[in-house]
Amino acid sequence: MGAKILVLGSGGREHALSWKLAQSDLVEHIYVCPGNGGTAANPKTTNLSLPLTPPYQELVCFAVQNEVSLVLPGPEEPLVLGVEKHFRKVGVPVFGPSELAARMEGSKAFSKEFMQRHGIPTAKFRTFSSGQIDDAIDYVRNCGFRVVLKASGLAAGKGVLIPGSVDEAVEGLQQIMVANVFGAAGDQVVIEELLEGPEISVLAFSDGYTVVPLPAAQDHKRIGEGDTGPNTGGMGAYAPAPVANPVVMDRIVRETLRPTIDGMRKEGFPFVGLLFTGFMLTDSGPKVLEYNVRFGDPETEALMLLLDADLAAILLACAERRLDSVQISAHRAFSVSVVLVSGGYPGPYLKGKQIEIGDIPSGVVVFQCGTVLKDNHLVTSGGRVMAVTATAPTLEEALALAYTACDKISFEGMAYRRDIAHRALAASKHTAKGLTYADAGVSVDAGNALVTAIKPYVHSTRRPGSDAEIGGFGGIFDLKATGYDDPVLVAGTDGVGTKLHIAIEVGLHDTVGIDLVAMSVNDLLVQGAEPLLFLDYYGCSKLDVTTAAEVVKGIAQGCQEAGCALIGGETAEMPGMYREGDYDLAGFAVGAVERHLILPRQDIAPGDVLLGIASSGLHSNGFSLVRKIVSLSGLSYSSPCPWDENISLGKHLLEPTRIYVKQVLPAAKAGVLKGMSHITGGGFIENIPRVLPQALGCYIDASAWPLPPVFRFLMQHGGVEPLQMARTFNNGIGLIVIVDKDQVEKTLDLLHQDSNVPIYKVGEVTEKSGVEMRNLKYWATH
Repeated sequence: MGAKILVLGSGGREHALSWKLAQSDLVEHIYVCPGNGGTAANPKTTNLSLPLTPPYQELVCFAVQNEVSLVLPGPEEPLVLGVEKHFRKVGVPVFGPSELAARMEGSKAFSKEFMQRHGIPTAKFRTFSSGQIDDAIDYVRNCGFRVVLKASGLAAGKGVLIPGSVDEAVEGLQQIMVANVFGAAGDQVVIEELLEGPEISVLAFSDGYTVVPLPAAQDHKRIGEGDTGPNTGGMGAYAPAPVANPVVMDRIVRETLRPTIDGMRKEGFPFVGLLFTGFMLTDSGPKVLEYNVRFGDPETEALMLLLDADLAAILLACAERRLDSVQISAHRAFSVSVVLVSGGYPGPYLKGKQIEIGDIPSGVVVFQCGTVLKDNHLVTSGGRVMAVTATAPTLEEALALAYTACDKISFEGMAYRRDIAHRALAASKHTAKGLTYADAGVSVDAGNALVTAIKPYVHSTRRPGSDAEIGGFGGIFDLKATGYDDPVLVAGTDGVGTKLHIAIEVGLHDTVGIDLVAMSVNDLLVQGAEPLLFLDYYGCSKLDVTTAAEVVKGIAQGCQEAGCALIGGETAEMPGMYREGDYDLAGFAVGAVERHLILPRQDIAPGDVLLGIASSGLHSNGFSLVRKIVSLSGLSYSSPCPWDENISLGKHLLEPTRIYVKQVLPAAKAGVLKGMSHITGGGFIENIPRVLPQALGCYIDASAWPLPPVFRFLMQHGGVEPLQMARTFNNGIGLIVIVDKDQVEKTLDLLHQDSNVPIYKVGEVTEKSGVEMRNLKYWATH
């Protein structure tokens, strides 16, 4: 048995949706309530004459009795009034948001406050209740920018005023808040900054988790050509809008659509349905004008011709919270919809005018908006009567087809705009201005500002061999100034990994700079080398000078702890390579060691002792697993740390990697160490064998030191077995040093000379290759 779908509504949008649904092999039958003359003639489709008013009892009974698989509300009013819950209570899924989620369209005040909470780009605004007329007038007189006045509630798409002056704004407030021209919709008024730029509409499917946009469209609200006259419900639309290029669409998804869907879910009213967002493409990027919680009209008519996917499969996947299982794509073409309206619209108009339709060209679909069948004749029943929609490889061809079809249709008083897509056509005729690097999203000025901000940090790392000055083409280091007799250079490079995700989410960026240095210089140290110089790489989509400077501040602190100079780096601003706000790090360190002191030595032998020097925490490895465990624990990074409520969990996890150079290098130069192992990714099991002769191994006694609470937390909430812990994390031991058993006390004295970091005897070298982990049960029981 195929799906039975109940569509609510009577316009061109509902005709277009039922037309597309009828093409699906998944669909057995479509019911449209109340429908129109076009849906009545649609394949697999039946119009219903049932009341579309709360509490929707007759519709709910019909859906249950006829085994309806899915309800698809077209207009916004039923959704705002909570139609979804009435069907949900009887087990009939709805492609559309709950009453709580529908507030995003039902209350502009609510949606603007939501955007403010979640940092979604939108215009500056203030909200006033109907009793605050004096405060509202004072605001428009003193805010310092041109304003838009919006009735907060539903006003059939007509509750927006764009005054040309302060006096007009005051008059508009009087009309909304005193004269109540928009009725209850004007009980609250949103006064917002007038944004300038091209306007687009983006319709996106969502199941509450995934969000997938359709090509951006541009509609035409004004009745007259050249965008003149009063607003209407829409005189036409076209898609895709050329101004919404891939870079713009990527920003819209990253900065608005994903944060909106994620924010609604986190606030307890997940969005399932079609999110229709209006944007203004300003000089500073796309900004939200408003949210709608349903398919747009006439955008839907144009987009249904472009949709290269099974609409029924998409709707069902959204309702079942599995949108990521469906492939959604669009034809590589253009679609244009021209709306035919009754004479007098959007003012008073006559109904019942007979409609004549001639031969419609191939590639055109005539969607009916305000029509009914009367005595077997199609007659007008609304202001917007038909949406003549055409698709073709180019916008010009699609327009020509649509207007040719318009000439084949007639009824008394028929009117339509002849300049649909005029903005796109005009833009294509003008030569684009010369582009700059900034137009590509790269700010040279921001890069220069960063260099200025970090120079004091960099200069603080100067040491013999380098004055730690930056700004040239390359960093210079004078090896002769270090006093080595027979030096061998040792180099290492590393990153910080997905620990960066936590730093970005918590908003703490200096500690990862220390991590970056630590991961490289500790790798130099295990070969006996003294770190001499360091270079960093910082990659991002858009350079935030404050964030980048904090990172470099941490890098400089790490270099001071390691005794090396920060002599240069690279900052790469690459729009589109990273999500907005994300960045990546890499570091490169060079050190030197006297040739006769290079580690590991060749005389490592069975019976040599392994000393473990305590870590500061997780250091910088295993964070993909850490983040997974935190997500399963029910905690967030802002939650109090379970074992130390004085700080947040996120801040504890960001404790930087310990740098062992100043504690351990004197012992290495004294010649008492045979080898060292930096315990990073791979834990004990993967890292210690890297410094042992091929035929030898070792054992590690897990009971020889206390397991820090962060690792107990990971074991408990992740169900991680002790052996898996030993091959993933450092488990409280960040560095292993190998010494002759007769040199243990001397080595401990050297290591404790200027440091109180705990050191433990954790094992010995053995004749059997590999790492034997002993007493692992201790971690689970103590």
